[in-house]
Amino acid sequence: TADDTSLTSPLAVGTGVKVVSTQKLFTQGGLVATDNSLDLAIDGEGFFQALLPDGRVGYTRDGAFSRNAEGLLTTASGYVVQPEIQIPEGTNEINVSSDGIISVMLAGQADPQEVGQIALANFVNPQGLQAIGESFLIETVASGAPIEGNPRSAGFGKLSQGFLEGSNVNVVQQLVNMIETQRAYEVSSKSISAVDEMMRFLSNNL
Repeated sequence: TADDTSLTSPLAVGTGVKVVSTQKLFTQGGLVATDNSLDLAIDGEGFFQALLPDGRVGYTRDGAFSRNAEGLLTTASGYVVQPEIQIPEGTNEINVSSDGIISVMLAGQADPQEVGQIALANFVNPQGLQAIGESFLIETVASGAPIEGNPRSAGFGKLSQGFLEGSNVNVVQQLVNMIETQRAYEVSSKSISAVDEMMRFLSNNL
């Protein structure tokens, strides 16, 4: 009934339920094609890094990037991706390889020019990250320090240009879980009714 008290009778009812803990699921979501050259999806492990307004580094799986007025690669919220990558003026085409190398085709040039490398971060315990909104997570003591690396190296996933990662919720599985929970509730309800009938019988016959 509280943190320091508990009921000893298994027949007690009406005490309600309490959420003990929640956890974040970082399973892979489906990739959705957008045909936008600055949309990137991580196929595998890792998080993009961005500099937050308060100076902290935020971590996200949202790869809907764009360019700001200075040409820097930014997130949808306007935070600069780390390490900083600047797209030059006059860029006609942007290509991002699966290992995170960004190259551009400038007007009047025949060969692509490499302008930066996207780095990913991962954690020993991603479930320990703290959500702060806008699809961003920050480091905590529980998550441990970030481990940085390039895509397709040291266990990091690869990048897919022109894709965004969709929801990792499996609708069918969640529906099955809801049905199981409903059936478990019905069994518990019938058990309570059976106990009530037994108590009524004892009360009337003893």
